[in-house]
Amino acid sequence: MSLTPHSDPSFKHAQWRVLGAVMFCYLFYYTGRQTFGFAIPGIQKELGLSKETLGWISAAMLWSYALGQAINGNLGDRFGGRRMMALGAGASFLLNWLTSFGLGFKSLATAWGLNGLAQSMGFAPGSRLLSNWFGAHERGKAFGFYVLAAGLSSVLSFVTSLVILDVLKLDWRWIFRLPVILMLIGGLAVWIFARDRPSRAGFADFEDDAGTPDAQTPATQETSWQRYASALTNGRLLLAGLAIGFQNTVRYGLLIWVPVHFLGEDFKSGPAGKWISVALPLGMALGAVASGWISDRFCQSRRSGVIASFMVLASISAAAMYVLPRGHALGLPLLFLCGFFAYGPQSAFWALAPDLLGRARAGTAVGIMNCFAYAMAGLGEPLVGWCVQHNPWSATPGVENTALVFPIVAVFALCSAFLALFIRR
Repeated sequence: MSLTPHSDPSFKHAQWRVLGAVMFCYLFYYTGRQTFGFAIPGIQKELGLSKETLGWISAAMLWSYALGQAINGNLGDRFGGRRMMALGAGASFLLNWLTSFGLGFKSLATAWGLNGLAQSMGFAPGSRLLSNWFGAHERGKAFGFYVLAAGLSSVLSFVTSLVILDVLKLDWRWIFRLPVILMLIGGLAVWIFARDRPSRAGFADFEDDAGTPDAQTPATQETSWQRYASALTNGRLLLAGLAIGFQNTVRYGLLIWVPVHFLGEDFKSGPAGKWISVALPLGMALGAVASGWISDRFCQSRRSGVIASFMVLASISAAAMYVLPRGHALGLPLLFLCGFFAYGPQSAFWALAPDLLGRARAGTAVGIMNCFAYAMAGLGEPLVGWCVQHNPWSATPGVENTALVFPIVAVFALCSAFLALFIRR
């Protein structure tokens, strides 16, 4: 059977249809995992669990998500990203509902922890799907739009949770029941409109990019263990994993501690808190699109320079936030820039994964990198929390200082930038 070449206009339409389906699915994925914070007050009131206990429940999801990334990225290479994304959305929908019936620590931690595994079936397999449909010269743009959907998903998770609590006046259990309906619809969309590779839709597949591991090895015939061995022995990929680990530590440091710094524990109750909460992920989403486009348009798909530049600017922005007086008019736009530069390199990182390990191992590569990202974020958060609480560098240690989050993430950003300089395709 003859396959339609990439030069045919219909192929471009098919590319955008697949990208649109993957983006639409992931636009709702975070409704299945970034809503837990909004449920905490209700859980505390009804079940009497402490913040520390609830923190361990949240940690169960974070660590299982990191583990699942390493597993499900490889499975995405084997079984296809379309199937994995749709299955993950369905499984997460069910586990969110199961979480909503929790009666204590064990039931909540078990369901929410398993949900982390289901959620990890989304990003890496979706990355493999996009790698099949976009060549190296336009992959940064495609991943930029993909990460844009992820950034907007954070905003959507906030809005839907707020509607449930403040508009519909429902209790915390409905936070795990209603928003995830959108995720289920997204899973159905990627199953219906996407295909794992161009040849499944009647188009020619991309030939292996010159200079990538695919050019020497028929990676599609490899076993899972061979793909893992290729990833874990690739020094540049491991270096990229460490770099994105520091970058993700910056991301979560800002997402978790910035609202606390500005308005305290009741940051969700006032209009200013709502705008601050929305500005940060909006900046992150737009930054992701910008970095992917820049790496393709101006840097000939060389990602490391873009990553390093953005992380240096993120460090400068965070340092400026530290010296800026609280309540200053420049706080909101500067916080937007923090998000823009801190999260922006994500699209360049994910486009770098298939560049380093080849398209046929893209899911495994992204999974390993995302495992680094969330494992290091999980390690970084207790460190940030301890420093904020104990203020060890102050003349009066022990006095809480939430502003310390900014110099801490500035250092993490510089670490990411330094490591990125040594990554080459």
